[in-house]
Amino acid sequence: MDTFSAFSSIDYQSIQANTPAETAVKRLNGIGEVLSGLDIPAIHSQDDMARALWTLDAADKCIRMILTEFRTERTKDVVREAKRLIDLIEAARDEVSCYRDGGRVLS
Repeated sequence: MDTFSAFSSIDYQSIQANTPAETAVKRLNGIGEVLSGLDIPAIHSQDDMARALWTLDAADKCIRMILTEFRTERTKDVVREAKRLIDLIEAARDEVSCYRDGGRVLS
């Protein structure tokens, strides 16, 4: 999956929202879709690891930008979805770190 096209589809989905909070949640859901395509067990090289970490960092920054952009429209749904994604990103980073820190030899 082309990461850039996956991220660009996030904004298209949010156009169809009725309220600013719905827009924020749709954008967060789009980030979740991008992250669901990340296959950590398929990491076999330093390039794979770098690409996975870049995707996680980009997703984290997008989530924080959404929270900033929709500061006044933060509903429980927006905050809950953002927290869920940030927690998933942290767990994925920990898993990738196991590969980097000697848990698995990378070529």
